[in-house]
Amino acid sequence: MSKLGRFRNLWIPGVAAIVLGSFSNAFAQQSYRLTDLGNNKSTNNFAMVMGLNNLGWAENMDGIVNPPETSTATTIASGRAVISIYGFNIDLGTLGKPGANSWTDYGGINDLGEAVGLSETDKPDPNGEDICGFGTHLQCLPFLWKDGHMSALPTLGGINGWANAINNREQIVGFAEDGAIDPTCGDTVKNNRVILPALWERGNVKALPLADSTDKDGFANGINDRGHAVGYSGNCNVAHAVVWKDKTVFPLKDYGVFSSAYAINRSGQVVGQIGSAAGYFAAFWPQGADGEVISIKLLPGDAAAFATGINNRGQVVGSTFNSSGDWSHGFIWQDGVITDLNMLISDDCNLFIIAASNINEFGQISGMATVQNGPHKGEVHAFLLTPADIRFDASMADYARTHPHSALSSNARNHSSQRFGPVRLQR
Repeated sequence: MSKLGRFRNLWIPGVAAIVLGSFSNAFAQQSYRLTDLGNNKSTNNFAMVMGLNNLGWAENMDGIVNPPETSTATTIASGRAVISIYGFNIDLGTLGKPGANSWTDYGGINDLGEAVGLSETDKPDPNGEDICGFGTHLQCLPFLWKDGHMSALPTLGGINGWANAINNREQIVGFAEDGAIDPTCGDTVKNNRVILPALWERGNVKALPLADSTDKDGFANGINDRGHAVGYSGNCNVAHAVVWKDKTVFPLKDYGVFSSAYAINRSGQVVGQIGSAAGYFAAFWPQGADGEVISIKLLPGDAAAFATGINNRGQVVGSTFNSSGDWSHGFIWQDGVITDLNMLISDDCNLFIIAASNINEFGQISGMATVQNGPHKGEVHAFLLTPADIRFDASMADYARTHPHSALSSNARNHSSQRFGPVRLQR
């Protein structure tokens, strides 16, 4: 039996009573207990939670950041998709040789411990693309990890694809290439094949429809347990947020510049990012495709933001960026108020939160943070916040005002923004 299988046998039968008992007052809390999920290997210097289920299990991208001095495109030297169960890490492996890489995106784990992501194979990409983004130019395939085994998911006839999110019905969304050249990309774009929003069910893949007859590409980022998915439709240069219901596409309201949807809750509320003449902001669509969009106000001093997590209570989490495009803060937005998560944890946590990726139904929040002191100072660690009635005199936000936090080099941060921030797919 796999390690995860043993955990599931021990945890799942009594998990409802345990979790509900522990979090009965979760949403009344004003503070959090922080768990440092660290890195999978002592040699790694980067980890971020990209998926979080209702058991508090996290799916992380975990690896080594080693940016070439002359490029911001391939700054992740190596990486693996990892499931972290309160610090106990399970390397999900790869579809290639032992040295190959795998990675994750937002929403990649469900309550059964099934996980999805993207992995290199042993085959070179015959078109010279580098969809996985590690600089190896290997074929990159979507995967499903289940019962301790990683298996490849089919594409739509092309070489590459990503699996982004999985719900509790084992419906998976992401994108898959169909093999055709995207005429909107231009001659200088290396990842120049058409990418189509994809839905996998019972091992079979179908392309989800695009929003306009002129659209060439699309990307499905998230899916709820009703099978409603969100993402964007557009082309190599343009993206507009959409929601798919019963495999029918509906555009979300935006300002005509840019938008992308990342997550959807059971009632159909959607979060993502929206562009306007004033900049790029975290976005909230309270009625989905049936209503207007709300641009979430930025934290003081920040220049841009996006939202990637929402639970069924409408609590929203996301990340902000400074004027240089570097990761800045993780936030929670509820009742119309945005709060820096560093204000809600004690100053002795030794982690400064620079991104928040997910929030589950019990108010737990995940993301990444920089280590402030000690032998791992400057590293980026995955974290988990759990609502708790904690009293403290000073917060990490107070600490950071007088002790500037360490961060990755600007090249590394820019790469991170390109990989899983506002610019999703390097093309």
